[in-house]
Amino acid sequence: MPQVSKKDLRQYFQDYAKAGLFLHALPKSYNLKQTQFSDLVLAHQKIGLTTQNCGLILAINAHLWGSVFPMLNYGTEKQQQTWLPGLINGKIVAGHAITEPQAGSDLNALITTATTTANGFVLNGHKRYITNTPIADLLVIYVRLDNQLSAFLVQNNDQGATFSDGPIVSGCETAPMGDVILENCLIPADRQLGKTGMGNIMIQHALELERAFIFAGITGVMKWQLNEVIRYSRERKINNLPLGKNQAISHKIAEMKLRLDTIQLWLNECARLKDGNKRITLASAQTKLFASEAFLQSSLDAVQILGAYGLLSDSIMPTLVNDAMASRLFSGSSEIQKNIIAALSGTGDGYNPK
Repeated sequence: MPQVSKKDLRQYFQDYAKAGLFLHALPKSYNLKQTQFSDLVLAHQKIGLTTQNCGLILAINAHLWGSVFPMLNYGTEKQQQTWLPGLINGKIVAGHAITEPQAGSDLNALITTATTTANGFVLNGHKRYITNTPIADLLVIYVRLDNQLSAFLVQNNDQGATFSDGPIVSGCETAPMGDVILENCLIPADRQLGKTGMGNIMIQHALELERAFIFAGITGVMKWQLNEVIRYSRERKINNLPLGKNQAISHKIAEMKLRLDTIQLWLNECARLKDGNKRITLASAQTKLFASEAFLQSSLDAVQILGAYGLLSDSIMPTLVNDAMASRLFSGSSEIQKNIIAALSGTGDGYNPK
């Protein structure tokens, strides 16, 4: 799939914002139609079905769960008045910066720092693989303040802040990704988001939502993928019979359908829980683990069924295999999800069945 220009990506954000994409599940003061998480799932599925662009889906979710909801849940009234309108109408593109060159999923290994000064805070450090960085106006950046993980709002034009373009990774390549370099970056005191030491909780809440709903868009992609495989299996003839009449092929298609529908059940369960104001820690980890593994296997099956046709230069099926491999890593790897599920099932310290 060809790269999407930064200008086009920003236009995507504004177009989807006009359609109300960033309003779902927000309070009535923003969301007059009172749409819920179940409506959000349907809206994101349509994007995947029509674009087949996993990078765009990743960028949209980074903006939504990394900035809109943290601002809504932890921002001061002044911060919300300043930033939320632009975040919701797509004129401000944002995300969150967690990972660092030496630290991926291990939050204890994060070393970017903030120091209190008379004029606010001075930030120093290096963030890597941050979605939306090249087009971001604003990032929620997690750093250590007095050795406590905390969050700050950093703009792309803040002195001492550099939002870079790249490195480009294989998988979800249309998602703009970059490094954030903070060199004595001075920001005002009113740009701290949430209280000092709340960073860990804020990250976990953001990732719970992302894990629960990022595959809403990808199920749209998987539905398109399945439709293409079924169409091909009907049109391609082997010994004057449609390819789909071969049991080995029909069984693969059945498994693709089962995976897709099972992800949909998990998405609906996460939406049901959130619409009922219930926690989704376990359900989101289960959704992310199953969905990412299912997406990869179905993408491999699609290429296998299509054969050489699926490897043509203008086919996006191999691209979807790379996207699926990336999906096992973003929002926490499959291994991280297994750790969460195991801990919440009673094998971890501090487990509370209530």
